[in-house]
Parts: sequence; C-alpha cells; structure tokens
Amino acid sequence: MPDHAPSLRFYDHALARFSRRELLNAAWTLGLAAVTPSVVTRTLSAQMAFSEYPFTLGVASGDPLPTGVVLWTRLAPKPLEGGGMPMASIEVGWEVADDRAFRTVVQKGTTIARPELGHSVHVEVEGLRPGRDYFYRFRVGREVSPAGRTKTAPQAGAAVDRLRFAVCGCSHYEQGYFTAYRHLADEAVDFVFHTGDYIYETRTRPDVVRPHNGQEIYTLVDYRNRYALYQMDPDLRAAQLSAPFIVSWDDHEVDNDYADDHDEQDTPPEVFVLRRAAAYQAYYESMPLRASQMPRGPDMRLYRRLTFGNLVDFNVLDTRQYRSDQVCQVPGTNDCHLIGDPSRSIIGSAQEQWLFGNLADARARWTVLGQQVPTFARDFDGTTSPVRWQTDKWDGYTASRARVFARLQETKAPNPIVLSGDVHLHYGADLKVDFTRPESPTIGAEFTNTSISSGGDGTAQIAMWETLRANNPHLKYHGARRGYISCTATPETMRADFRVVDKVTVRDRPVTTDGSLVVEAGKPGAVKA
Repeated sequence: MPDHAPSLRFYDHALARFSRRELLNAAWTLGLAAVTPSVVTRTLSAQMAFSEYPFTLGVASGDPLPTGVVLWTRLAPKPLEGGGMPMASIEVGWEVADDRAFRTVVQKGTTIARPELGHSVHVEVEGLRPGRDYFYRFRVGREVSPAGRTKTAPQAGAAVDRLRFAVCGCSHYEQGYFTAYRHLADEAVDFVFHTGDYIYETRTRPDVVRPHNGQEIYTLVDYRNRYALYQMDPDLRAAQLSAPFIVSWDDHEVDNDYADDHDEQDTPPEVFVLRRAAAYQAYYESMPLRASQMPRGPDMRLYRRLTFGNLVDFNVLDTRQYRSDQVCQVPGTNDCHLIGDPSRSIIGSAQEQWLFGNLADARARWTVLGQQVPTFARDFDGTTSPVRWQTDKWDGYTASRARVFARLQETKAPNPIVLSGDVHLHYGADLKVDFTRPESPTIGAEFTNTSISSGGDGTAQIAMWETLRANNPHLKYHGARRGYISCTATPETMRADFRVVDKVTVRDRPVTTDGSLVVEAGKPGAVKA
C-alpha cells in the first residue's frame, strides 16, 4: 500500500484513540462496510488531518450522459494556501440518491483524492436512469459536503418534449459580485453551458469591487489559489450545486487573447507552454470533467459531443488551444490581408474534421455548437477598413468560418444554433452565408451571453446599438447588462431569454428578462418572442 504509507506514519498517533469497533462504525457511515479493516485503518489515518472543513470549494457535476454523470469536489481546508492538504492520498466517500434527504441511495463508493491533482476528485458515476434528477454528496471522516443536484441526459434517440439550459461565462471577481450565478441557480435547469473565462488571471488592481489574491498568476499553485478564490464565492457555489455544468474555456483561464502557444507578450512559445500546462492542470482539477479530458502537459482535449434524446445534439468546441495566431489586431499593421487566408484556422484541422463528422450524422432536432467567441460578423464602423472587425473572434478567421458554415449547409445538419460568450454583451444574431450581403441565405442563429460580472455594471449602450444594427442587419438583439441566457428547446422552437441584473457592483440585485428571441424549427433565423 505505497500510496498510503506516508499518511499512516503521520497519523498513527490519532488512531490510538479509536477502537476497532469505532473504526468499523465510521467505515459503515462512509459506505465502506465491505472493505477490510486494513483499508479502513489507512483511510481514517489519512482523514484525521481535517481540523478545518475540507469542502470549502463546494461540489459540482458535469457532462451528463443518459446513464451517468461526473461528480466533482476538491479537498481544500486552507483554500487560498494551495489547499492546505497533507502530501498524501486521501480516500473520499461519495453517494448518489433519488431524494434530497438521501433516504434512497442508489449508488455509493469511494475514490482517491491525490496530491498530484490538488486533492480533486472526478467520479464518473454509471448505472443511473436517463433523464432523472439525482442528488449527491461526499464524505471524509466526519465531514460531509454540501449536497448537489444533478440530472442525467435523456436516452439517445428518445422523444424529448422539453429541455431547459442556461448559458453563462466571463465572471471577473474584481469587477463585480456573482449575483447572476445565484439567479441562475434558482432556475434549476437541466444543464448549464459555461462559455469560458471562469477565472481571470490578472493581478489585483486598486479601486475594485473586491480584490484578487495577489499578482498575475503563472504557476500551478497560483492558478489553484485563484480558482479557490472564485469557488469560495457563495453564488458560484450555488450555481454549481443546482445543475450539471458543461464547461469550456476561453483565454483568461490561461492568459488574455492567447492563441495556441502564443501569448500577447510575445513570450517564447517554449516558455509560454509551461504556463499553459500549469493552467490546464488547474482547470482540470477545478472542473467536473472526465478522465478522458485529463491534460498531458500543455495539451488537453476539451472538445467533445453530448446528446439529449432526439432533441439536442451538443458539440463543445475549443477555439483557443489550436487556433492560428491573431492578425490585424493593431490599426496600421500590414497583416490584415491574412484574415481570409484558408491555411488559418480558429479550431485546428483535427477538431474541424471531428466536427465535420459529427455534423454529417446529426439526427437530433437541434444541432448546437457550444463555443467561446462570436461566429457572427460584427462590423463596428461600416467602412472598408479591415480593422473594423475584432480579429480575436471568428471575424479574424473568415475562411475557417466559411468552411464550418458550408459544412452545415452540405450536411443539412438540423436547425443549427451557435452559443458563444467572451464579449461581455448579450447578442442574438442570424448566421449568414455572407455577412456582407444581407440578402444571402440564413443558415442558423447564434445566442451570445453577456458576462456574469466582467466589465462592471454595464450600460444601456443605446447609441452603440443603433450603430451596430445599421452596420449589421443580421443582429436581432443586443444588451449590455450582466447576466446569462435561459434557453428552452422543444421540437418546435428554441427560445432564448436574455436575463440581466442592473448592477453587479452592489450585491443581491433582482433579475429581469431584457429580451427574448425564438427560432422555429425548419425556419433558420431568430425572431422576437
């Protein structure tokens, strides 16, 4: 038992206070009655370290399948000090129940929280029933985690008459409170899609709503502590307790506007990937992801596909790790002609071919592409200057966008819907074959979530909206307050309710619906609800 030998030596003095009967009773409490006394002993010897509550970061679930889901937690009695755990493997009990009171436990077991992964655990529960609510919790010694609600996906191909999900992202701790997360939790949706910027990597600044912990982050411990700061927020914890999350990242989980192995400071790539490796590991440690997403050094396959009965085929994309470096970001540069270079991609060739294969066999009523940055064009000044576009978005990769849109047409993937975030604004837009020609065919619709708190309170931005609408007739809705999108899919429609709070610099503001769009199946494009 090499994994546990160090903890035995360290905690033998604590075990002397327990009789064999007490050890077995404790094991029964954890659901471990079938294991041998030697296993019980080494489990409890590791667990005796907890003089402080170990579940400070809450619990979460994610990536629901018809018969299972991922359960996550991370043991961190001193969350802002690297976790405060001993350098030993800790056995953690878990259980899943039909009811909030855990009267009917349907699955239980143990897993190992290892120091190599920051004492995070990722339990891939199987054998559950499709389309069902479940409740889950963890135990270590006498400590019990909060109980979370999760939900399995409907059986593949099964008739589904309604699916509710939320879309959110961009939660900057310094720039506002996470009130929108709390309201999202109250909706108890079937799942939440997080479009990225779960944390921000920047150093703390003066005159903020609440400060970051320290300087800009670079090391694994830095990133762990930053995730811990965010996950200690009660509103974020409430959102993660409320429903399974399907997560993807954007740039700030590593560094602003990074592209593959390039950062915005022109750090040598062989140096930058060291930072990326630390960031990717901390991301995995902090998210309800499967073992198949575990990073290998600076690489981590995050793109994946989930299905929800015959209603939604959900493709999660990664627009950061494989993209070509941005061009034409600075006015006056001479590389703007490369925007349409067909050799450039925002998702990389391997992911592109994976997506193209998925679109070819899409059978659900709605084909959803969940990703980070807007695919639709945003012309900010209406001139012929190339710098009227924001080229960190799909506008900087027009050949890549054209290939994806052409594939959607070629395969006739049913009713395409794109989800995006990043820009701290709510948008609803039609997807056009050629955004410079309003009369060109509409092939789908896009819903872009505003931020949870990034950018502070936001404004009405009426003048900006009028300019945008004039230059971009494919835009159907725009909003500049903070919040999230609440989506409802049925066989007939996909509806997006753009939910907002008026201030994030003040706690506990109410939520309202600022606007709503509906897409009718078989009629690409969005209309006001």
